[in-house]
Amino acid sequence: MTDFHTHILPAIDDGSKSVAESIEMLTALSEQGISRVVATPHFYANDESVEAFLNRRQNAFDALVKEIPDSLPAILPGAEIRYYDGLSRLDGLDSLRIQGTRLLLIEMPECKWSESTIREITDIASSGRYIPVLAHIERSVFCQSETTFCRLLANGVLMQVNAEFINGSFSRFRAFRLAKKSRFHFIGSDCHNMQNRAPDIGKAYKILEKKLGKAYTADFIEFANNHLKINLKG
Repeated sequence: MTDFHTHILPAIDDGSKSVAESIEMLTALSEQGISRVVATPHFYANDESVEAFLNRRQNAFDALVKEIPDSLPAILPGAEIRYYDGLSRLDGLDSLRIQGTRLLLIEMPECKWSESTIREITDIASSGRYIPVLAHIERSVFCQSETTFCRLLANGVLMQVNAEFINGSFSRFRAFRLAKKSRFHFIGSDCHNMQNRAPDIGKAYKILEKKLGKAYTADFIEFANNHLKINLKG
């Protein structure tokens, strides 16, 4: 299984503060059956260049990888890119894709999106170079019209939800409604630490399996594997 959204690289953003904390988080994920983790540190175009971000990410990745045993989940470098008007024209956008894929994880505004915002996301998708994945969509999807959501899906835009959306006793019913309509495609823990934002994604997979069946979760896992181009079981 995959944790598609994490802040597990050490000392790069508001996530893990050290290699030791990252290893603790990876260990917790491994115990939940996670075999692959997508590392998605925040990228804010207003704060730094793509080149500077990639250098920081590589340093954090190298520091972590040299310390982790083979038994812990594999790590794929990526980014959580904050949306802004003109994102599609960002120099170096290719380099922010999840390693080995066309997937771009984009953090959208938590409000009703303008027509220009929707058009920019669909333009990114239609370019053929990228597959936009909208991060923790539960934070903004209910601000959008059904027409907007269907339009994005029809243009090949994919959706990610956080595990807490499924785990929450009140929010999970909304999650089930979206799942039954195939409205999200990836789950992420969005873990930042081992305290108030700890990884708890294994529970989310179990809840989905109990509610929607093993065939649903098997198809869900296969979809993620196919898009990440790595043939891993579990």
